[in-house]
Amino acid sequence: MAAPLALLLGISLALAPPLAQARSLRFVTLLYRHGDRSPVRAYPRDPYQESTWPQGFGQLTQIFIRSTDYDRTLMSAEANLAGLYPPQGQQVFNPNVSWQPIPVHTVPDSGERLLKFPLSPCPRYEQLQNETRQSAEYINKTRQNLEFLEMVANQTGIRDVSLESVWNVYDTLFCEQTHKLLLPPWVTPDVMTRLKQLKDFGFEFLFGIHQQMEKARLQGGVLLAQIRKNMTSAANASAPQHLKLLAYSAHDTTLVALQMALNVYNGRQAPYASCHIFELYQDDDSNFSVEMFFHNESGREPFPLTLPGCDQRCPLLDFMRLTDPIIPQDWARECQVASNVQDTELIVALAVCGSILFLLIILLLTVIFRIQSQPPGYRHVSNEGEEQP
Repeated sequence: MAAPLALLLGISLALAPPLAQARSLRFVTLLYRHGDRSPVRAYPRDPYQESTWPQGFGQLTQIFIRSTDYDRTLMSAEANLAGLYPPQGQQVFNPNVSWQPIPVHTVPDSGERLLKFPLSPCPRYEQLQNETRQSAEYINKTRQNLEFLEMVANQTGIRDVSLESVWNVYDTLFCEQTHKLLLPPWVTPDVMTRLKQLKDFGFEFLFGIHQQMEKARLQGGVLLAQIRKNMTSAANASAPQHLKLLAYSAHDTTLVALQMALNVYNGRQAPYASCHIFELYQDDDSNFSVEMFFHNESGREPFPLTLPGCDQRCPLLDFMRLTDPIIPQDWARECQVASNVQDTELIVALAVCGSILFLLIILLLTVIFRIQSQPPGYRHVSNEGEEQP
C-alpha cells in the first residue's frame, strides 16, 4: 500500500498548480536633494559675504548616480554611495580605508536637460509663466505682501524683490541661521516665517497655479518620462537587467517639479537630503506594481505617496496610464509658442519655394547661355533642300 500511495501523492503534486512566488522588489529609483550647504549668494547688505564661508558659496559643509554638475550634488552622491556600499571581500583595496570608488555620472550644467529645473530654453513655458503673473492668485498675493517685499528690499539692498526672487533672501538667512550666525535685527521670527511662506509660494508659481498639467509636460514630466522608461526596462523579462538601483542627486526644485507633475507635492520646500523613492515590485501573480515614498524627516520612516486615481500599491500599467498625460511627446516642439510654430512652418515653406525658384532660374540661364553660344547663322532645319514627292 505504501508504494501506490507514494505514487499517487507524487502524481498529485505533479499535477498541482505551482506555488505562487513571493512578491519581490525588482528595481528602485531614488531622487534626493543634496545635503547641508552654504548660501548660494549673499544680498548686498548682508554682513556675511563669501569670505565668511571657508568652502565658498553653494558648497556642502563638513562632508568632503546621475548628478547635476554642482559640487554639492556630486559630493552628496559620493557621500551617500560611501555609506551605502562599503567595500567587502575583494573590493577592499586598503584595510584602513572603508571606501571604494563608485562612478558618479554628470553632464555640464549648460547641457543639463534632466535634473535642473526649470528647464530652458522653452518659450511656451515662459509664456505660461507670464500668464501666471496675470492670474488672480498671483496678483492678490503680490498686493497682500507689497509692503513686506518693499521692506525686505530696503533692508537687503536688493533693488527689486518679488514673489519670484524672495526665495534668495530666505535661503541666505536660513543658511546663516542654521550655522549659528547672528542675523540682523530686522530678521525676526515672524519675518522668517513670512519669507518661508512666500518662498513656498514661489515653488508653486514655477510649476503650478496656472496650467499645471501643461507646465508638468514641459518640466517635471521630462524627468518622469525617464523614470518610467527605466522602470519599464526593469520589468521587461526579455531585456538583460543589471541595474537594481538608480539614484539621481539633484536639487529642491527637481523634487518639486517631479512631485507637482505627479500631483503629490505637499506645498513645502524639500529639506536637505530629502528623497523621493520609486519601488518597482513583481507581485505574486507575476504582474508589476509601483510604490512611492517620500523621506523628508530624520528619525521617521518614509511617508507613503499615492498617485491620484490609484492605490498606494499601484499596478505598473495603471501608473503608466495615469501619468501618460504629463509625458511630453516632443519637448522641443511643445516648447514652441503657436506663433513660432506657424512662423517656422512659413519659413520652411518659403525656403523650399525659394530653392525651387533658384533652380529654375539656374536652368533658364543655362538654356539661354547654350543658345547664345551657338555659331552665328547656324540653323538646323529638318529635311531642308530635299525634294518633296
